Amino acid sequence: MLDLLLAQLSKPWVWLKVVVVLLATYAVWWAGRSLLRLLTPHIGPSMLKLLKGLWLAVCLFSALAVSVYAVYVPVPILFDAGQVITSWFRASAGQLVVIVALSLIGWRLVGTLSGRIVPGDEFSRRAVRLSTLRGVVESTLRVIIVLIAAISVLQAIGINATTLLAGVSVFGLAVGFGAQSLIKDVFNGFFILLEDQYGVGDVITVNSGSLSGGVEKLNLRVTALRALDGTVHIVPNGQIQTVSVSSKDWSRVVATVDVTYTANVNEALRVLEQVSQDLYKDPEWSGNFLDAPDLQGVTNLAADGVELRALFKVQPKTQYALHREFNRRIKIAMDQAGIEIPFPQRTISMGDSPISIRLVRDTPKPDLSKQAMQAPHLRPGESRDPEDSAEDEAARD
Repeated sequence: MLDLLLAQLSKPWVWLKVVVVLLATYAVWWAGRSLLRLLTPHIGPSMLKLLKGLWLAVCLFSALAVSVYAVYVPVPILFDAGQVITSWFRASAGQLVVIVALSLIGWRLVGTLSGRIVPGDEFSRRAVRLSTLRGVVESTLRVIIVLIAAISVLQAIGINATTLLAGVSVFGLAVGFGAQSLIKDVFNGFFILLEDQYGVGDVITVNSGSLSGGVEKLNLRVTALRALDGTVHIVPNGQIQTVSVSSKDWSRVVATVDVTYTANVNEALRVLEQVSQDLYKDPEWSGNFLDAPDLQGVTNLAADGVELRALFKVQPKTQYALHREFNRRIKIAMDQAGIEIPFPQRTISMGDSPISIRLVRDTPKPDLSKQAMQAPHLRPGESRDPEDSAEDEAARD
């Protein structure tokens, strides 16, 4: 018997059979363990431990018996048991168990492998592409696993999947004409990923400023943007016409400051250059600069003041913090130098002729109704005093 076993193991196809048997056994064991975990709240720890041990023993015995039958070595008990188990697995029930178990393993394996792809904390184009492609590949592989499992289950229960797929294809073609927007979303999303237009972590503005924010999610159909106030905007990829990316390769800080027309412009330029150089040489901020500050000087004579500008070429997504720090420092420096930052002012001209202003006091009119209410009431048959009547006549005249 040993010579027969060695002779069988020398054949490559025998080893292939053994590997398939071991994989199928592991799939069934893993599926059983998953079901036992669902029963954990309903059974005691000792019973759960007993069931796990029993299930492991059954799987090991089945793997050994089926391997003996696959190698075709007539070992007593094991050979007959392997023949029975193999016949059972060839039936629909056994195929369904294997299909479900392998699908669950594939589903979990995809999640485990995608979790090992860590883009890193530092923002870069490689990290952006890894974050984006990880989500897309994970979802695509899981859809493929579900489709293959569904087709295999149909075949196992006796339904001709080929005919069914042909019918589904015709139906899908008919639906495709009515779902052109969905197809457009998918194609546009595919080219966004292929050309690396933007990715998860980028800061973008969609359609010339209608929506903006950081990209939280990107797949073949939609792009999810998180705005500054926390609002999430879900944008179908087919509706994206133009995209402005603020974090592609490098960014720029447009550092501007306005001074009044009465200020010394040369002194203001000296302060602007000093603040820019101090920020560039500061160890806390110097790592964000890609180049030395570019002092451009006077760039605009506005209605309210003179605009001075400097440009900082910096790492992507660092321009916001740098701009805030520049604004803080330039305000302090201008105050120390006595240079006034203007506020809106207007001069009103009324022509060459002098303006005459006349003040008129409005005299309030007496309230006759109130006087009538204050007049004394007369009883029937009474008359007023003749002196009072004479005073009233004089007042009316």
